[in-house]
Amino acid sequence: MNSFSTFEVIPAVDIADGEVVQLVQGERGTEKRYGDPVEAARRWIDAGARSLHLVDLDGAFEGERENAAAIEAIVDAVSVPVQLGGGIRTAEAAISLLDRGVDRVILGTAAVEEPEIVAEISEVHPGSVVVSLDAKGGEVVVEGWTQGTGLAPAEAAERYADLGAGAVLFTNVDVEGRLDGVAVDPVRELVDATELPVIASGGVATLADVRALYEAGAAATVVGSALYEGRFSLADSQDVAE
Repeated sequence: MNSFSTFEVIPAVDIADGEVVQLVQGERGTEKRYGDPVEAARRWIDAGARSLHLVDLDGAFEGERENAAAIEAIVDAVSVPVQLGGGIRTAEAAISLLDRGVDRVILGTAAVEEPEIVAEISEVHPGSVVVSLDAKGGEVVVEGWTQGTGLAPAEAAERYADLGAGAVLFTNVDVEGRLDGVAVDPVRELVDATELPVIASGGVATLADVRALYEAGAAATVVGSALYEGRFSLADSQDVAE
């Protein structure tokens, strides 16, 4: 079931060392810092965000959730749905987060390496798993975008609808964080290949990019650097689909 009734622009709150950061192509050492995570979350809520995309970047790289306190503070501070990824490696950890108030958990490495984990979580919290298919050069990558899997995103997506996933998050690492624009064709291919709603991420720099993803059939897009750098307002980006 599509949990997105209308196209949604979801601000990213990516956290490393307790601060909001944005990376270029997922590479450590490229980050720009944007301050306190709770302040950033409140800023986007005040600007009209209908949900938030939270990532524990230290967790994504290290496999353990390093920024749990900051994330719990955001969950406590906001009243909109939040989706969380980064370092969630077990069904127990995911279910605990969902019980704690996170609305959707994003599983990348764990879902690719052990697809049944999606079914295990979905039995307890139906539709709450977003499977993260991150691609470099058309290949799904895991372990903080450092290891290839040999899978194409469209091929990988097919298995997860049957396992109860609620959505697919597709990040095109080739354009991620560069503010050079989106690559629409891979998004369209994935939308055509799966019945699950596709959340597109990576490369959004202009309102035209947001419109292109909407027209490609994405259910939502996650936007980070473009919003933090003031390329456009959240309100203007939400108007694209209206």
